[in-house]
Amino acid sequence: MNLPKAIIDRTNEYYKKILPKNEKLAKLYKNCYPNTLETAVVPKEDGTYFVLTGDIPAMWLRDSTAQVSHYIPVAAYDDEVKHIIKGVVRRQFKYIQIDSYANAFNEEANGRGMEEDLPKNLPWVWERKYEIDSLCYPFRLAYLYWKATGDDSIIDEQFMACANITVRQWTLEQNHENSLYRFFRKTNRTHDTIHNDGFGAPVAYTGMTWSGFRPSDDACKYGYLIPSNMFAVVVLGYIIEMVSAVFGDDNTLIFECTKLRDTIDKGIKEFASVEHEKYGKIYACETDGMGNYTLMDDANVPSLLSIPYIGYADTTDELYKSTRRFLLSNDNPYYFDGKYAKGIGSPHTPKNYIWHIALSMQGLTSDSADEIREILDMICRTDADTGFMHEGFDAEDPTKFSRPWFTWSNSLFAELVEKAVDNGVI
Repeated sequence: MNLPKAIIDRTNEYYKKILPKNEKLAKLYKNCYPNTLETAVVPKEDGTYFVLTGDIPAMWLRDSTAQVSHYIPVAAYDDEVKHIIKGVVRRQFKYIQIDSYANAFNEEANGRGMEEDLPKNLPWVWERKYEIDSLCYPFRLAYLYWKATGDDSIIDEQFMACANITVRQWTLEQNHENSLYRFFRKTNRTHDTIHNDGFGAPVAYTGMTWSGFRPSDDACKYGYLIPSNMFAVVVLGYIIEMVSAVFGDDNTLIFECTKLRDTIDKGIKEFASVEHEKYGKIYACETDGMGNYTLMDDANVPSLLSIPYIGYADTTDELYKSTRRFLLSNDNPYYFDGKYAKGIGSPHTPKNYIWHIALSMQGLTSDSADEIREILDMICRTDADTGFMHEGFDAEDPTKFSRPWFTWSNSLFAELVEKAVDNGVI
């Protein structure tokens, strides 16, 4: 689609600020900031907007929020961008009402996608990997849009319907044995399917809500994915605030959201942390509520690294700081240190592959100007001279990378650059 003038103006504004200090960084920003609107956004006749995740012809509820969130500041003063963001939210809510367990959807009801998955997908559904964050992200986008623009028309019957769906589903999945959700995929890749007849490993009740998959679309080892439960706590707070502002405090949904939020948060406080012999008390990535944990982080968001970014705790929180020290060390099995970069990767990509999303998130959650500059330097030397961000790249050879067109990664990088400029880091 044609770029709104306000987006062109903002791109040029920041480009001119960066150029005298770092020509490579300025060019990367100029490429990445508008990339979602230039290549991935499709206006629909119903006034909504379909957002391609990039080189996969589907719209992820998670990715589509992250792909356009860096345009929110422009939506605050430009009606064209405001209309686009609102249209993305509308389409996300439409999809949730079609299948609240699905993570990715088709542009039309054409039956494309992972056709061999069982149970068989609805024609609108590209993939039905249940991830808590798929329900979190649309409400995050709606909330950021509302706070920036003051437009409370987004908090309507469709919003309320999706909020009720989300609360019911998260409540049901607090006791996963009562759930009808199952997922099977015919594949040799173990992370792409759920074992135990599609039900997942056994879990005990903790108050947290169960997730089948991580934000990487890889299956959880243990069903309580802690960063996603943290995100759910934050988002339930968003829903409470939004519904209260429009409909008042005397509302059944507010009561249900408050109860669920507090129960999940209590579960996090009781079950989500472990004592590490080197780092002290840290957050685990996953648990089953029966004493088993995964100590790692994933490159996608929500992650443990992203806790301040999603709004669950501040960067100065002691438990976050000890967790961060673990995550950014060789004790994290998915932390890699190579010739060109060091950072967090994922079981989703080959060993030694660092993700640009993880580097950007490290910068966005850092209080150190020197650390942010180091990250920006690493990013500048690992784009393989393509001018864009990727998914994962080989820390020893950045010309080896996955996903040449990945607009979420471009968007998060642009957000980091703008923050660095605004804070005088560059």
